[in-house]
Amino acid sequence: EPESPEASQFRLAAGRIAEVPFGLSTSPAVMSHYGVTANTVTLFRRVDNDRRDLDMNSKDVDAEKMTRFIRMNELRLVTEYNPVTAIGVMQSSLQLHLLLITDKMSPKHPEQMHRYRAAAELFKGKIFFILVDSNLQSNERIVSFFKLKKSQLPALAIFHTPDEEQDVLTLDEVSVERVQDFCNRFLQRMQKKEDEPEEKVLNEEL
Repeated sequence: EPESPEASQFRLAAGRIAEVPFGLSTSPAVMSHYGVTANTVTLFRRVDNDRRDLDMNSKDVDAEKMTRFIRMNELRLVTEYNPVTAIGVMQSSLQLHLLLITDKMSPKHPEQMHRYRAAAELFKGKIFFILVDSNLQSNERIVSFFKLKKSQLPALAIFHTPDEEQDVLTLDEVSVERVQDFCNRFLQRMQKKEDEPEEKVLNEEL
């Protein structure tokens, strides 16, 4: 109900996250369309066309928990990786992750991000674009996982989650063209890998 305590807490949460659009509906048709049968907060993600639901029937769900639920599960065109967003990143339905590992304190960072977001638009729904700030101590393991040193940054790292296939490219500067070329080459490599077993089966049949 619009005037219920749950709706009041929902509005409080909405006020805390101005950059995320909120909507409140009591329409049975809307609930039926989305398969919702109880009071629910549903987060729709445009990046991977996925959704996350939070059951509101539990009495201890308040604005604080709603805010945390949204922060943990929201994914943006470019999502910054940190301890809060880690769960949403890991649960993304997109299997290809592209990481820009860079120093956010660099004077070049704003322009780099502008170009990185422009490249992300080209691969929406195909590749999950992630920003990794090399200054965060919690991100040091990511830098070392891709066998990089801070002196080699900024760098791009692409990762295919099912088989952990990966590639790394160190950069002098971030450009839409370089990001696009790096992604396309990896996509072609993955496609070739998928085609090889089919060719092998065909040759055996012949």
